[in-house]
Amino acid sequence: MIVAGFGFRSAAGLEALRAALTLAQHGQPPVTMLAAPGDKTALVEQLGRAAGLPVTAVTAEALEAIETPTRSPQSLRNRHTGSVAEAAALAAAGPGARLLGLRHISPDRMATCAIAEGSSQ
Repeated sequence: MIVAGFGFRSAAGLEALRAALTLAQHGQPPVTMLAAPGDKTALVEQLGRAAGLPVTAVTAEALEAIETPTRSPQSLRNRHTGSVAEAAALAAAGPGARLLGLRHISPDRMATCAIAEGSSQ
């Protein structure tokens, strides 16, 4: 399972998510699932429908439980995790998941995306 996790500002649009995903996917295996915090899945679901990919909602507790390599002060302050995108990808990919790279930021700086690989199919 290859999961793209997203973090984004409330003013972000679909193009910001697409751009962050494109950057994160470069050189990586094809994504099989998208993930985002439970309160922000509506926009990611639009992307999922367009790409034919399932979307999973990640709870705040699951995000907070993940230690991420990136340590964004804003993410730590607002979501209690170093990177929402990295934490969402890892949480959705399941136990033993690993990041395939650090988060990527959309050119407009409105969205981030990170890709994780999990062992479950």
